[in-house]
Amino acid sequence: MGRLRLRIKAPPEWGIEPVDPSHRILGFLDYFVLWSSLGVGLLVLLAGSQLVPALGLGQALLAIVLGTAIGNIPLALLGYMGGKHGIPSMVLVRPSFGMRGSLLPTILNVVQLIGWTVFEISIMASAADAFSRIAFGYSNFGLWATAFASICTLMAIGGPLAVIRKWLEKFAIWLVYGTAGWLLYGLLSSHSAAELFAAKPAGGLSFSLAMDLVIAMPISWMPLVADYNRFASTPSRASWGTYLGYFVANVLFYSLGALLVLATGQPDLIRAIAALVMGIPALLIILVDETDNAFADIYSAAVSIQNALPKLPQKASAPLIGLVGLIISLVLPIEQYEWFLLWIGSVFIPLFGVVIADNLIERGGYDLGELYRAGGRYWYSKGVNPIAISSWGFGVAFYYLMVREFPDLGASIPSLLLSSAIYLALMKLFGRRR
Repeated sequence: MGRLRLRIKAPPEWGIEPVDPSHRILGFLDYFVLWSSLGVGLLVLLAGSQLVPALGLGQALLAIVLGTAIGNIPLALLGYMGGKHGIPSMVLVRPSFGMRGSLLPTILNVVQLIGWTVFEISIMASAADAFSRIAFGYSNFGLWATAFASICTLMAIGGPLAVIRKWLEKFAIWLVYGTAGWLLYGLLSSHSAAELFAAKPAGGLSFSLAMDLVIAMPISWMPLVADYNRFASTPSRASWGTYLGYFVANVLFYSLGALLVLATGQPDLIRAIAALVMGIPALLIILVDETDNAFADIYSAAVSIQNALPKLPQKASAPLIGLVGLIISLVLPIEQYEWFLLWIGSVFIPLFGVVIADNLIERGGYDLGELYRAGGRYWYSKGVNPIAISSWGFGVAFYYLMVREFPDLGASIPSLLLSSAIYLALMKLFGRRR
């Protein structure tokens, strides 16, 4: 009986304090698998399907490769910082924004994570509902949404170490890669590559804006990356695992989404997959792996909330986040997805431009004890660094200016560089640590 109780005991919960070295056990393969898994899924396919037929296939694939390569750089940098210091993402914001100043990014991060949870639950429920309707003539979106929200919430309570080692590495990611290979083979064996590349673009989406949509996907994980990479045994290997794992998966599934729409002529992604030979089993396998994306959203939202309410346990906040995501998924149409990606880019690219610039000022070294002490080194003015807030605000405004006035130039990289440059200049002139 004692052994049974030991087995079913809830896993330990890591709050926002630095992870003890004894629990920093994940290496290159662990992070390659984790970020491969987070880089695949139905929502990534959906994002890829929105690049065509507005763009030709050649342009779409180029935007996918370049956008992923660029967007992965800040993702890997933040992952390295999290692995080096053993702290979650929202605590990494404290040195630049101040202890209280980090609360605004925390609130916005929780909002975007709830938004991701909504879209993940919605796409999983839609896929499962389509399968049950085709196979059994039974449709119940609400039932499927409730089931997936419950499963993902339980995974979030279990924590990342259990999910990575027990589920992703042993089964899920390898099945998904095999499934993606099968779908790609099925598409290219029934449609010539020359025919697909010859399809004329319909217009309505510039190449730069398409790149911004691709960049927004890895950028959307930036507020989460340190939540997982803080368990790294070696920061540099974890950072490379993060970059390469996400690059391979994101390029593969974005491209597959674009190919599905062009080859089948079916704008509905779920129907496009189901129309292929063995498409239904492939859909089910991708659907099962999709749960880890929603798990990551719920888990990181619970960790982020602890930046504001450190005594609130994740096992209490995670079910609440899952419930809110479920309720909203029942009423919000998934067609709002494209603009949700652009909003994420506008908010978090300039934000982490400031964070990365601050890391350059500190030369990568933070006094971890001071990150948790009111009135300490990172307290600034009543807990807020106005230089960071204003640099971030300029970056956000510049992002929307570029999207509106200069859409052909792109907004992601210019806004990141601007917020970083403003922060570095103002901190050199006026900023000081205590």
